[in-house]
Amino acid sequence: MGGVAKNEMSKTPNAQLPTVHVQLSADGTTSNIKHPTSSTLWRMVDLIIAGIFIYAGAIKALDPVQFASDIDNYKILPWPISVALAFYLPWLEIFCGFALVVRLLYRGALSILTALILVFTLATNAAKVRGLDITCGCFGHASQNWSFPAHLATNLAILAALVVLWVSNRSPKPL
Repeated sequence: MGGVAKNEMSKTPNAQLPTVHVQLSADGTTSNIKHPTSSTLWRMVDLIIAGIFIYAGAIKALDPVQFASDIDNYKILPWPISVALAFYLPWLEIFCGFALVVRLLYRGALSILTALILVFTLATNAAKVRGLDITCGCFGHASQNWSFPAHLATNLAILAALVVLWVSNRSPKPL
C-alpha cells in the first residue's frame, strides 16, 4: 500500500515535498542561526542613541525657560510656540529614549526621534544660512562652544544611527 500512495503523490500536480526555511547570507551560504555579535552591536547602538536623547531631554527639561530661549533664537516660531515646545519636547525625547531601552513602541520611538533630529538639523542649517550665530541648546552648556561643523556632524551621526536602526532586520520584540 505504501507504493500505491507514493505513486499517487507523484501523479498529483500540486504535491510538493516539505522544504526547510533558511536564510541566505551575503557570501551565498545558508544558515538558520543569527550571529549574537551582530545583535549585541545593534543593542549597543540602541542604548547609545537612547542615552543621548535621555540626557539631552533631561538637560532641557531641567531648564525649560533657557530651552525656550534657545528655540526662539532660531527666529522660526513665535514665542508662545517656542515656550510650549520647550515644555513638551524634552519629555518626548526622554520617553522615546526609554522606549528604545525597553523596546516598547520601538518603531514609533525611532520614527519620532528621526523626525526630531531631521527637523532640528534643517532648522540649524536654515539659521546658519540666514547668518544667525546661535547655540542649539541640545546638551545644555556642554554644547555651547561647539562649532557649526561639530553640531552638523553630531546631528548627521545620530540621524545615520537612527536610520540604520530603522532599516535593520532586528525583531522589535522586548527583551
